Amino acid sequence: MTTPLDVSSPRTLGALGEVGPLSLGCWRLTGTDADNTSLISAAVDAGMNLIDNADVYGLDWGGTHFGACEEALGRVFVAVPGLRDRIVLATKGGINPGVPYDSSAKYLTQACEASLTRMGVNHIDLYQIHRPDMFTHPEEIAGAFDALRARGLVREFGVSNYTVGQTLALNGFLESGLVTTQPEFSAMHLDPMRDGTFDLCEEAGIVPMAWSALAGGRLATGNTVRPELISILDDLAVRENVTRSAIAVAFVLAHPSQPIAIVGTQNTERIAEIAKATSVSLTRTDVYSIVQASDGVPLP
Repeated sequence: MTTPLDVSSPRTLGALGEVGPLSLGCWRLTGTDADNTSLISAAVDAGMNLIDNADVYGLDWGGTHFGACEEALGRVFVAVPGLRDRIVLATKGGINPGVPYDSSAKYLTQACEASLTRMGVNHIDLYQIHRPDMFTHPEEIAGAFDALRARGLVREFGVSNYTVGQTLALNGFLESGLVTTQPEFSAMHLDPMRDGTFDLCEEAGIVPMAWSALAGGRLATGNTVRPELISILDDLAVRENVTRSAIAVAFVLAHPSQPIAIVGTQNTERIAEIAKATSVSLTRTDVYSIVQASDGVPLP
């Protein structure tokens, strides 16, 4: 048997230091304040000390308005004194409903300041552009980032849904480079391994944050998933004595670019279940079997 791949090492995010390999995403943080407090507390206790939010979260998935999930997280911080100091707080801006994308220096500055107010914090650890605005020059974005850092409002910066070229262009204008990028990556969506995203991360020391690590929950339910992929995940789950979801998340963590897997469950019991992904032993044979089953064709 080959040496197991590393799925448990902490990730280093520039000046933010080390974070766990799992992150809780706040897209669905639309429950009651009591439920939200229990969920965030359980995630942090399970080692998910990177909490990822966005100003646009709350416009769907049971939310009521733009900014609702940031406001909900802010109420959790009030309910649990000291919790803010235990986490690396990440959020995103740059989606302006009706526009829809605006990464101008003026808008990003206003969006960041509004996020700080909604969450009731004095700084954001990781501020990310949610989706690229192709009509703003990267030099203008870099200027906004550098100004926010100089004011002490943000410590580090990242991007989400950026192409490799867009990431390189922005990174070239920053005084301090990007520390993260958020691509979609899961056992059902393998593009970052093939489009250069993970290669860039390895070269430039950028940490990928994999959104939809369970393919929107489909890898947990099996809905619209290739039967051969479900079969290999289930076989590995039996071998490792964990759930299929834990195996799917472990696959994300196993890539040598050291992705952080963002999970969006709102169930505290599933937090503990998914956290077991970091104790799984996957080999190269295992992960290539998952890749082949995902593609539905033999490897070359």
